[in-house]
Amino acid sequence: MNSGKGGEREYFLTTSRIGFSRWTSADLPLAHSLWGDPEVSRLIGGPFSREQVEERLARELENMTRHGFQYWPMFLLEGDEFLGCAGLKPYKTERRVFEMGFQLRRAYWGRGLATEAARAVVDYAFRSLDADGLFAGHHPQNAASQKVLEKLGFRFTGDELYLPTGLRHRSYLLANPRREQPAL
Repeated sequence: MNSGKGGEREYFLTTSRIGFSRWTSADLPLAHSLWGDPEVSRLIGGPFSREQVEERLARELENMTRHGFQYWPMFLLEGDEFLGCAGLKPYKTERRVFEMGFQLRRAYWGRGLATEAARAVVDYAFRSLDADGLFAGHHPQNAASQKVLEKLGFRFTGDELYLPTGLRHRSYLLANPRREQPAL
């Protein structure tokens, strides 16, 4: 994986098909095309209003400023089409455990892009941020996310209450393989 430039966006991380960028306040139309879609957001507490999408984007900008990571916007390298987002957010930062997640626009479901994106985020977290571990969760009805997490080696740890949906979501951890005894 390397850095690259696609169209007018700077990519700080790339895979064979995906370029990862950073959100800006000018990205509200992109954010709305993702989080404003009721099908994309229904398993994460949506549908979201325009105001709620603005708040989510503001949180991503704040995470980048405060922590150096966010759920980064992703684009197809071929054509620079906006795919969705994948990245990290704070979880147990004092233990260097971050939450990993991904959300794709509907047009890109079922193409292996979530796995490719999540694999790149895992690698980035362990190599560039020296994370001890990663947490991930998914809605109980989201079998596709479960498959991605299992492919990447996340291990099921139980169900945790996810306040935006009011449901107990399946939860997973992945230890940094470079650690002798991960502190998860």
